[in-house]
Amino acid sequence: MSPAVLAAGLLTSVDGAGAQWVEEPGKGWIALAVYHHDTRDRFGPEGNAEALLADGHAVTTSSFATMALGLFENVDLWSQASFHRLRYDDAAAERSSAGIGDIRLWLRAAPLRWLESAVPFAIRAGFKVPVSEFDVEADEVALGDGQRDWEVMAELGHSFWPLPLYASGWLGYRWREANASGREFGNELFYYAQIGGQSGRVGYKLALDGWNGAAAAPLATGSPGFERDLMQVLPSLLYDVGAGQVEAGMRFALGGRNVTAGSSFVFKYFSKWEF
Repeated sequence: MSPAVLAAGLLTSVDGAGAQWVEEPGKGWIALAVYHHDTRDRFGPEGNAEALLADGHAVTTSSFATMALGLFENVDLWSQASFHRLRYDDAAAERSSAGIGDIRLWLRAAPLRWLESAVPFAIRAGFKVPVSEFDVEADEVALGDGQRDWEVMAELGHSFWPLPLYASGWLGYRWREANASGREFGNELFYYAQIGGQSGRVGYKLALDGWNGAAAAPLATGSPGFERDLMQVLPSLLYDVGAGQVEAGMRFALGGRNVTAGSSFVFKYFSKWEF
């Protein structure tokens, strides 16, 4: 998995606090996020932390623009575009890439509201459109895996009002198609859970997210497949600014297999809007 794909998988959780409350028609929100990850470490096939091969050094800086818009009662649309700047150096070469990343689209519905239930439950389904190609022979770091993903997730939230606290999260499954090079990536079970609150203009939250991926099918050249897992904890602080909210936080990798390790920094700005 390229560093950009790893970042994209994590940054889909841009609005955890309001994730289960589907937007009203004509109303929505926009979230701008920047992710920076600089590491020389990885989780090996057995989950052990180790140095990247050949004295490797991976640096990822990714920006994301995510928008949600209420289409009609109890149904909204999400979209996400991204831009990545990647670098991977090792004993053999220095490689870098910069450009537009994959585009993601989701539809979300709150089916229990049609039954006049106030339980904040939603179902979200969507897909990823590859923008760049994936070439295993390329001298540059791939901006994506060059294939489509399809996913569905169940979301649930709860407010502890009158206490200024909330909890929310989701559980989903992602189907990953093969790309033009013959690589068929393993499907993934993914999850996200958080608890947070607000005191005056200052907010806070603590989240846990990650995925468990099945083994990928071999490349056309016969390279073996492998499983990929990752679990991270995400503490962050938020502050009201104008009509929106700024968030700054860190992501700490708790464990994984066949993915880069280390901590990363995330900065976001979130704001509601309407037509």
